[in-house]
This record gives sequence, structure tokens and C-alpha cells, in this order.
Amino acid sequence: MKKIAIFADVQNIYYTTRQAYGRQFNYKKLWKKVSKEGEIVSAVAYAIHRGDEKQLKFQDALKHIGFSVKLKPYIRRSDGSSKGDWDVGITIDVLEAAQEIHTIILLSGDGDFDLLLKKIKSNYAVTAEVYGVPALTANSLIDAASVFHRIDEDLLL
Repeated sequence: MKKIAIFADVQNIYYTTRQAYGRQFNYKKLWKKVSKEGEIVSAVAYAIHRGDEKQLKFQDALKHIGFSVKLKPYIRRSDGSSKGDWDVGITIDVLEAAQEIHTIILLSGDGDFDLLLKKIKSNYAVTAEVYGVPALTANSLIDAASVFHRIDEDLLL
């Protein structure tokens, strides 16, 4: 059976689905869809921790579905900007998983991951699938993916 690992860039998916559709992504539907393709041996959701009640409920829902949740503190800089992306953490985890997995699924539209997908495809011969909002996913990421899945109505709440 095909071994699958899912890596969800929660902030990216939240903001892109909200911007494009005014709705939220349905992680439970994604899980059902992907589990038909093989065994999900690992699923990690990367999020920013603000500590509010809605966010804690969302994190619990992700855990109930089967995701492990990794949190990074939300940082507001003195100039008013904020920081809290997981690009390096996701990259490290994908590189480690690629050695034992048949398919890597990345939920993100961030073009910074294009080099990562090219690397794991060439070095580990894995399939690298991307789920993203078409209009808000970097072309370089779409091109680097083995398969690009459009996030549209069927994967929204």
C-alpha cells in the first residue's frame, strides 16, 4: 500500500481560501480523499499559536481528524509587522519523511517550497502533490509538483 505523508501550512491555506472564497478549508474532506489513495502514515499541521479559544478548538479538531499539530508563537514586532511562518520546519520534516514515503502532500501555495519539491522528487523518487488555491498558488510551486490539486468548492466548509 502506498505510504502518504501530509504537511499542512495552516496559515497559508487559511488566508488563501478566505481571500479567494470567503470560506475555510475542510481538512476532514481532505483526509477522506487522501486516505482512499493509500495509508496516511504521517500528517502534520503547522500553525501559529495565539492562544485564543477559536484557535484551540480548531487545533483540537485537527488532532481528532488525525493530524499532529506543531505550533510556533505569534510574534508582533515593534514596527507593527508580524512573524510566524513555518517554512524551515516544514522543509526539514518533508526531507526527513521523503526517505520513507511514496507520496508527499503539501498544502500550501508558497513558491518557496518549489526547490524542496524538486529536491525530494529527484533524490528520493517520491510523488510530490500540492493542494492550493489556483489563483493564489505560485506558478513555480505548481510546476514543481508531480500533481497539483485545486482547492475549490469540494474542499471547503
